Amino acid sequence: MTLPGKDAPTPAVPMLCRGVVRHRRLRPAVHAFAYPTSLLLLPMRSLRDRPDNTALVRNRAGWLSFHDRDHGDGRPDALAWFDDLLDREGLRDEVDGEVWLHTYPRVLGYAFKPVSFWYGHRADGSLALVLAEVNNTFGERHCYLLHGPELAWGRTVEAAKVFHVSPFCSVAGRYRFCFVRQEGHLVARVDHDGADGMPLLETSVGGRLEPLTRASARRALLAAPHWTLAVIFRIHWQALKLFVKRVPFFGKPAAPELFVSR
Repeated sequence: MTLPGKDAPTPAVPMLCRGVVRHRRLRPAVHAFAYPTSLLLLPMRSLRDRPDNTALVRNRAGWLSFHDRDHGDGRPDALAWFDDLLDREGLRDEVDGEVWLHTYPRVLGYAFKPVSFWYGHRADGSLALVLAEVNNTFGERHCYLLHGPELAWGRTVEAAKVFHVSPFCSVAGRYRFCFVRQEGHLVARVDHDGADGMPLLETSVGGRLEPLTRASARRALLAAPHWTLAVIFRIHWQALKLFVKRVPFFGKPAAPELFVSR
């Protein structure tokens, strides 16, 4: 089995990514946490061609499930939305290989997805682009489209921050993205530099990959039955800790006019 990257997997099958989400604030007060987590890594084009995968509960109720409408503009086919976005950006011909979606599943019908990553590949298996799909707790969504000659596994690419995520960070500065794949592992790192250009936040999410089967899904659920329900609780719990540390609070600005920043 091959990871998304240089060599295209044959066949591409849904995977479970079990690992850790990490977050470290460097200033004005040091604040860090790390939690065990699990995500899905889904080959969206292969799933369209072979929708009969019995391990993935899709668009219906289940202990662990994936719902297309949780992504993009909420339509029942998330890949169709992604392909339409590629058409608008003039990139459809370049992404003629597999499209992998790295995201949180629903557990007991619920999920809050702080960020999902779409990895678009060329026919030869090389990485063509990454779309970081960000949600905030106000029900808003914004996408950062990362594309260009500097994009590759293990290399850092930057994007200006334009979308409000945390009330303890202003909408200013830049993100530094780095996606690392090694045999059996996949990690997405997103660091935030403030308006002054100095590092402010360091975050990462990812871990070890294994095929998504009924058995592997059951093991993940038994290890953390609260799973995605804990995500939103932990966000507010860490916010309370930042408030106690008197980290400055920023009000929510208007959402950016464009849904995708490139």
